[in-house]
Amino acid sequence: MTRIERVAVPDGEFDLHVWGTRGPGILLVQEIFGVGDYMEAVAEDLVALGYVVAAPDMFWRIQPNWTTKHNEEALPKGMSMVSQFDWDKGVEDAKAALDVLKGFPEVGKVGVLGFCFGGTLAFLLAANAEVDSLVSFYGSGVPGALDQLDAINAPVQFHFGGADPYIPREDVARVEQAVDGRENAEIHVQEDGGHAFHNRKAPMFYQPEPAARAWRLTEAFLQRTLLS
Repeated sequence: MTRIERVAVPDGEFDLHVWGTRGPGILLVQEIFGVGDYMEAVAEDLVALGYVVAAPDMFWRIQPNWTTKHNEEALPKGMSMVSQFDWDKGVEDAKAALDVLKGFPEVGKVGVLGFCFGGTLAFLLAANAEVDSLVSFYGSGVPGALDQLDAINAPVQFHFGGADPYIPREDVARVEQAVDGRENAEIHVQEDGGHAFHNRKAPMFYQPEPAARAWRLTEAFLQRTLLS
């Protein structure tokens, strides 16, 4: 079951899709296809593990509640949405959504989990807000924003594909180097994984084996940082 909460910011308000009734909170940050069937599937996976999940409509300033199918035809439109996205405003919006999630009486600790576009945004949010856990899947903007890593106090888990055509392997290596030696940060590279390998709603991207390996690591990390 999904319910819709509203998030108010100084220049408007937007939808926050919420799943679950009790447990630690996870702010789920969408990929370029919007808060659609893939985000719902991930949310349901997390609810089954005991979390309350909230996914904000991050493209509301461009086109409220926009979603699209996960196929080749939709890819240019999704990229166009990202090209219009105001990252500074986006971090503020995500922080406002996080505050709403933190305010739910049934929620204790709160983490943030993002995929693709959302993997970058989740990383930037964690550098600008207090969270208890961060999981970032293949955020293409992360390698260029590693100066933000020191600002994150929460435990961090990064996931990348070693065969991602959108994120060069040398960029992933920069994240590996930045994480090396940090007690609160880890990175997992599925060398056989392409981009968006976890997206089981996108046949063009989905790779079941890398997805399963990465998700097992994610489940264990979230349990360690949010449920323990």
